[in-house]
Amino acid sequence: MAAPSPEERARGLRDTLHHHAHRYYVLDDPEVPDAEYDRLFTELQALEDAHPGLRTPDSPTQRVIGAVLPGFAAVRHAVPMLSIRTETDTRPEGACAFDARVRRELGLLESDPPLEYAAELKFDGLALSLRYEHGVLVRAATRGDGETGEDVTQNIRTIRQIPLRLQGDPAAWPEVLEVRGEVYMRRDDFEALNARQLALIEGGERGAKTFVNPRNAAAGAVRQLDPAIAAQRPLSFFAYGLGEVTGWALPPTHSALLDALAALGLPVCAHRIVASGPQALVDFHAAMGELRASLPFDIDGVVYKVNDRALQARLGFVSREPRWAVAHKYPAQEQVTRLQGIDIQVGRTGRLTPVAKLQPVFVGGTTVSNATLHNIFELRRKGVRVGDEVIVRRAGDVIPEVVGRIPAVRPAYVPNLRMPAQCPVCASPTRRDRGGMDYRCTGGLFCPAQRKQAILHFASRRAMDIEGLGDRLVDQLVDGGLVQTLPDLYRLDAPTLAALDRMADKSAANLVAALQASKATTLARFIYGLGVRQVGETTAKDLARHFGALDRLMDAPLDALQQVPDVGPVVAQSLVDFFAQPHHREVVEGLRQAGVTWPEHEGAALADTADADASALPLAGQTLVVTGTLPTLSREDAKALIEAAGGKVAGSVSKKTRWVVAGEAAGSKLDKARELGIEVLDEAGLRALLDGAAGPSEAV
Repeated sequence: MAAPSPEERARGLRDTLHHHAHRYYVLDDPEVPDAEYDRLFTELQALEDAHPGLRTPDSPTQRVIGAVLPGFAAVRHAVPMLSIRTETDTRPEGACAFDARVRRELGLLESDPPLEYAAELKFDGLALSLRYEHGVLVRAATRGDGETGEDVTQNIRTIRQIPLRLQGDPAAWPEVLEVRGEVYMRRDDFEALNARQLALIEGGERGAKTFVNPRNAAAGAVRQLDPAIAAQRPLSFFAYGLGEVTGWALPPTHSALLDALAALGLPVCAHRIVASGPQALVDFHAAMGELRASLPFDIDGVVYKVNDRALQARLGFVSREPRWAVAHKYPAQEQVTRLQGIDIQVGRTGRLTPVAKLQPVFVGGTTVSNATLHNIFELRRKGVRVGDEVIVRRAGDVIPEVVGRIPAVRPAYVPNLRMPAQCPVCASPTRRDRGGMDYRCTGGLFCPAQRKQAILHFASRRAMDIEGLGDRLVDQLVDGGLVQTLPDLYRLDAPTLAALDRMADKSAANLVAALQASKATTLARFIYGLGVRQVGETTAKDLARHFGALDRLMDAPLDALQQVPDVGPVVAQSLVDFFAQPHHREVVEGLRQAGVTWPEHEGAALADTADADASALPLAGQTLVVTGTLPTLSREDAKALIEAAGGKVAGSVSKKTRWVVAGEAAGSKLDKARELGIEVLDEAGLRALLDGAAGPSEAV
């Protein structure tokens, strides 16, 4: 399977992270555990560090993600509520790595004395900011997007732990004191709440429900529009930091700050230490790990902070995170339960995954009844069969997995699971990835399990570019039965769209206009939009250029497809399989009938003209890199012009790069080009190249 380009992977990660952040922060209904979000975030961060040109203003790495819910007033944080970096190495080395980074940033030598840190617990709750003016609580706000949160003062007033007025001498109270901390629910309070909710359900109370875990219960209580309901849900609070402060002499260390907050009557967790050097952090992490199960509340790690606030100021921030703090999580938690059955689930991309149906078990802070078995080969390697007692791990709070079985004699023969020859959702043939471990449904555009993903891909900017057709709207269209196949999109009208939730008349009219505009496209965009597995944007352009007409491509045999540059046997087989499905051809024909068109025999020179000479193109065989902001061309426009002239656009500068096209704020790629002695062009120089003219100009 061809790996996605850095640009494609970064785009996919941004979209996924935006989706999961919305589910987590806005809906309080996450689809994946925190650790999976952290993993994807870390991958995107590393990708952007390696390729700075991929960093976009809307990237999740550039700001904390969230939104204000309707019904609450917006609160602008005077000091942003930022998050801290997660150390994904749960071993003792994680603490050592943090200490090494801090010492390096401060320019300390090995001979210099150890640094002093404050170590505390990482609570599993909801971040909150409390604003006190002249000692009186005047406002409580959620984190929101880090810049703007929600005013939840009335609900927070119901938390008895939070003082409505500070303790101590009123003359010493700060003029303004914003206290940052965590709202959480104790385990015993959570169990009592769920018992009451269960009684309501059994009594026929409409709308009553139990909660999955204390964190979700706490978040839901804080965001209740009715404070009377919030008051019935027992919440607690721990303070751990500051926002805006005026008229108060700040203590010189973080530990002293927590002591000062406690003296003012604010709840501060007692499980904290001042540690000297990394070994003390390792010891604290281990001690709290052993204590974790007996704590009355959930934690998912510990937090280390440079204790000296002056050193914190020297270290500063990187992107959205302070350099002087890190969250150090814990390794896997495991339990034993019985495997009651195995289902085959079909993912949004057609991947077939065996899923264990378990006797419910409490592990990693939540009750688990389903767990992934990854793939058929992992399942067989572990020797797991229905009826076995199995070990379930919720590693770092990620998706639960079955890691093995408890050795025992089976009372009766149980056959090994076999992957189905047909998709359990749409009955299309399944096929194993060549050289891989995954089986996939070949139904693509036809399979209901893949329908939403197929529509979103078809509408994406590099495919049909249907502006306004996002995740939420696609969910409504598919779930409401309005769109079952791609041609159905072009049957939508403004009144139908305007009747949907949160769709105004103007938005509906704009989407209809965008759908109409998308009908005039290019063959390359159309091929890419079909979502054929292994066929990315560049391959779609190569196919369009080589075959010139869609019918030629659909009818092309395997050997003909492999004549296309960079199309090997895997991609060729994927194309043959895709167009061998009658329902895929029906979708294509339906889109044509709906009015989707492109220039006839687009790019057909290579297919129709025997003496066609691609080397005659002005940039044939040359590799260029585009960086910065050009005066009139977008990055995509520049890329399209270069490729049309026979050139290739790379994501990073190397010795193979012939030219770097640089605009405003070009950054590290421009520095790299000059370091390697690569010729640098501005937009005028690029246009001169495209015109075959001489004398490209140096970028400023």
